[in-house]
Amino acid sequence: MRKKTFVLAAVLSVSAIAGNAGAEEVMTLQQCRDSAIANNFNLKIARKQMEMAEHDRKTAMANYFPDISVSGAYMYNSRSIDLLSQETSDALSGMGTSAQEKLLSRLDGLLSDTMLGQILKNNPELLRMIGKMATDDIAGSLNAIGSEISDALELDTRNMFIGAVSLKQPVFMGGKIVNANKIAVLAEELAASVYDTGYSQAVSEVDNAYWQIVSISGKRRLAMDYAELLRQMLHDTEILEAEGIATQSDLLSVKVKANEAEMMLTKAENGLVIGKMLLCQLCGMDPGSDIRLADEITDDIPLPEMGARKDMEDILAARPEIRSLEIAEEIYHKKIAVARADMMPQVALTANYLISNPNVFNGFRNDFAGMFNVGVAVNIPIVHGCEARQKVRKARAEAVIAGYRLEDAKEKITLQVTRLRQQQDEALEKVGMTGRNLESAEENLRAANAGYMEGVVPASTVMAAQTAWMQAHSGYIDAKVELQMTAGALAAAERR
Repeated sequence: MRKKTFVLAAVLSVSAIAGNAGAEEVMTLQQCRDSAIANNFNLKIARKQMEMAEHDRKTAMANYFPDISVSGAYMYNSRSIDLLSQETSDALSGMGTSAQEKLLSRLDGLLSDTMLGQILKNNPELLRMIGKMATDDIAGSLNAIGSEISDALELDTRNMFIGAVSLKQPVFMGGKIVNANKIAVLAEELAASVYDTGYSQAVSEVDNAYWQIVSISGKRRLAMDYAELLRQMLHDTEILEAEGIATQSDLLSVKVKANEAEMMLTKAENGLVIGKMLLCQLCGMDPGSDIRLADEITDDIPLPEMGARKDMEDILAARPEIRSLEIAEEIYHKKIAVARADMMPQVALTANYLISNPNVFNGFRNDFAGMFNVGVAVNIPIVHGCEARQKVRKARAEAVIAGYRLEDAKEKITLQVTRLRQQQDEALEKVGMTGRNLESAEENLRAANAGYMEGVVPASTVMAAQTAWMQAHSGYIDAKVELQMTAGALAAAERR
């Protein structure tokens, strides 16, 4: 399940921190979680990967629709194309002159004939007609016609324009488009599942850092109380030593213990500073920010809320890691179908509209004209070194590996949940035992102090009682923090 509800809370938390800069900020566990999630770089990357997966899904969906493209080109040629040789072109341009010369030569030959000359003398009308043919200029007209024919057969291709509009609609691609879309949908789910896994890890890190600080803070208060006890005992010992009830050795022993308590307090304070720096870093805050935790200022660490334990099947179904591996296994099975598609025929509809200048449909005139065509393109693979078959086998092997990883993850998660449940039971039992030990240690310390003041109990016994009290109190704090951390880890493991 995607975690989207954190955004508002995280923004409010960060705004509150920024608005109270310079003042001590009291933060709850949930506020720390929200701030960490809003500023975690791995989660930011995971959110962007979810966006990328969404874009990939939409890109895969586009393959269902026609592919329409427009292209064009311009070309300048230094010479035109002439369909006639230069000799033929010159002959056409001068065919009138050549024809007239041959006609005049023929007429001269006819007129020199005696018989024809006699006929022409007796027929003046025919003589005038022949004279007119000899004097008329037919060469110019025929030369013009020949030049037009020669020019028509010279194609002006110096400036060429070509354009095309193409459409390609896949009809059957062997199932590649369908399965590629299914893979894209699964990849989007996988990205969301990976985000959920990172979300759980970020929350777990913050919870651990939070409760570590609570533990250190409790031990710091314990060290302060212990130091105060030793200061009071040192004061009382000095009085008793002055009265002769206590010895100089008792006084020195108490001073040594008092110094140890001060060192213990210093270590606790330094550990608290380092722990808060780590938590601030996880929350995306300045490591030097002055913050206090809501559970840090309480005198007693609260017990966690422990719900009913879920069935293992429900736990496995809710874990993002298992969902990620299940999706990965599905993707590999789809990849088998994609690889198999390369072995199947592919069919597509095509349509084009072509336009050109010069006009190839009307004597290469310098204007635009075009045509359209439609068709069906079929590609049937025959053999290419069994490449496609090897890809299918590889995809099957990858799917089997994904299945192995899924089963291994289920076994590990089952073991993890079982171990955490045992640890929670042990931690709960430890809380009860340490609580009883603390009560006994407090009663023992009270009796030892009373006996020491009466002079019937030596200083070593009192200091031993104080040490036992401190250890019991420290164990009680550790047990409660351990229970909180174990309960949180178990809740995350069970996805409650």
